[in-house]
Amino acid sequence: MSATHLSDVLSAPPLSVTRPSIESGWQRAGKLWSNLKDICDLLRISTAASLADDDFLFQHVQFKAGQRIHTVGQPFDMLYIVNSGFLKTVMIDESGNEQVLSFPMKGDLFGIDGIHHKQYVSEAVALSSCDIILVPFKKFMAMGRTHVELETSIYSVMSRELIREQAMVSMLGSLSAEARVARFLVSLSERFSAMGYSGKEFNLRMTRHEIGSYLGLTLETVSRTFSAFNEIGLITVDQRAIGVKDINALRTLRRLPPSRTRAKQESIIATRRTNTQVRKAAATV
Repeated sequence: MSATHLSDVLSAPPLSVTRPSIESGWQRAGKLWSNLKDICDLLRISTAASLADDDFLFQHVQFKAGQRIHTVGQPFDMLYIVNSGFLKTVMIDESGNEQVLSFPMKGDLFGIDGIHHKQYVSEAVALSSCDIILVPFKKFMAMGRTHVELETSIYSVMSRELIREQAMVSMLGSLSAEARVARFLVSLSERFSAMGYSGKEFNLRMTRHEIGSYLGLTLETVSRTFSAFNEIGLITVDQRAIGVKDINALRTLRRLPPSRTRAKQESIIATRRTNTQVRKAAATV
């Protein structure tokens, strides 16, 4: 997916959507273009009233799980907005090891790391089938210079992404391993709720290894912490399916209680379940 090719596709008028799709993506027989109001709604910012909806159109491209939206070192000319699906952004060191930086979801903007050096310093990979809206950077900035309200909103979105990254750095430096996993689950729950989905039951699109990379933990630590949360009744775990049972406890958790205390808590929970089952059985007699 070359930068030149992207520019050629996006500079074409809407009637030319039958041209070959971007190399690493594919187009479906659904919505291929979004107007300015659509993307402002996705980004949760106000639309400049002076801009007509159909004056500015932005192309959709679909990616399958495992496909790369942009790669490290690729010339920068595009921002990306997630319309649907889940992704990860990663840094790659000289040995080819990945460090997960973020998990973009619906309504998230990514690709802004390419602005400074005019090339992307991270890689974005689809974790599921994704629908991505392509936003030519120069075009977007030109619109912002003409319409001050829109420019302010654009900077607000970029600031929002920066604040999220700063919060992550702060968390990694101050919280225990268990607290990091707990905050991660709280964050996911809140983000799913904001998208209109259930914040209490959801599937993880990322692996335990990817979660560990994001949180600065090993796969084993993440898996062990999930199991411990399940044992003390904070969550339920069924492979990638997560059920959040006590969001407030996850939000305030600092460390897991000692193993003896946890064993006692587990015994109390098991006794309560048994008593409940006995009462239900007696009621049916």
